[in-house]
Order: sequence, then structure tokens, then C-alpha cells
Amino acid sequence: MSASSSPVTTATLAAFSGAWNQHDIDALMRFMTPDCIFQTAAGPHACGTRHVGTEAVRKAFAAAWQAVPDAQWEVGRHFVQGDFGTSQWTFTGTAADGSRIETDGIDVFTFRDGKIHLKNVFRKVRPNVPAAK
Repeated sequence: MSASSSPVTTATLAAFSGAWNQHDIDALMRFMTPDCIFQTAAGPHACGTRHVGTEAVRKAFAAAWQAVPDAQWEVGRHFVQGDFGTSQWTFTGTAADGSRIETDGIDVFTFRDGKIHLKNVFRKVRPNVPAAK
């Protein structure tokens, strides 16, 4: 970590989580390194889908709110040890078909120069709760 950068703390991860819940893409990207990496929970590869660089990550982050406009990551629990950290959460929202999503997950992070370099997402696979009729 460079001398000019503050280390990432649990407060940093709590603020990052808050930006997710506010759907604030500009705030989220201020937490990320310029060569950031985002690995999604789902996708065709063992790592899910891997997005590299500011523009690709920005687009992938914003896609979460397009798919689930009321998306929230609740009950955040954050851990940091040096250049490694985690955030546990419960993801909630409404799918396009009106069904309700509620599932637990965890982000695994690596940090560099006081910012998030890698955000790697893991999420429980759980059927959505059918929409009320």
C-alpha cells in the first residue's frame, strides 16, 4: 500500500455497501482501482463472469440495478485484514416477473493502494418467492 493511501477498513466497506444500496454508481467507482476487477456470482466460467477495468466494471455494477431496480444488500457484516476483506449480506429485491428475491451472499475483496482492486461475489442459489396474486 502506498504511503499516501489510507488502508481500507470495515468503515470503508460499510460505505461501499451503502453506495450499493443508494444505487450510486459514481460513489461505487471512487472505491475501485483504475484496473479493478469484478467477478460475478453467475456466468459461463468458474469465476462467474469477469469484468476488468473501470468502464467494464461500471457497466456490470449498473446492470444489477437494471435487472433488480429495488435491489438492496442488507445486514452487512464486514471484515478487513491487511489487503484482504469480506462483506456478508442478504440480497433482496423484486425480479422482472414480480417474484421476490432474498438470498445470502459474500463479497471477497483484495485491496491495493487504499482501494478495492477485486470484488469477487458468491451468493446462495435459492428459488425466488412467487409474486403475490
